[in-house]
Amino acid sequence: MEIKLINIGFGNIVAANRIVAIVSPESAPIKRIIQEAREKGSLIDATYGRRTRAVIIVDSGHIILSAVQPETVANRLSVKESSQSDEA
Repeated sequence: MEIKLINIGFGNIVAANRIVAIVSPESAPIKRIIQEAREKGSLIDATYGRRTRAVIIVDSGHIILSAVQPETVANRLSVKESSQSDEA
């Protein structure tokens, strides 16, 4: 099994096969999830002090904050997947 990596901004990379969801941080439930992860110590802040634009939820229960738009991360994920299927 090959590990696919996705750039989430500023040179930070996440394993694509571990991503469960990519969501916007605007809603109250997502803000609550972020706060709970911060309290539990399972929050990974990859924004480099910039505004959080995407919240990435991975299967390990970690929450990753990114300064890149959710659509951009999703496009990078889909481009990576389509290039992998073309090679097969």
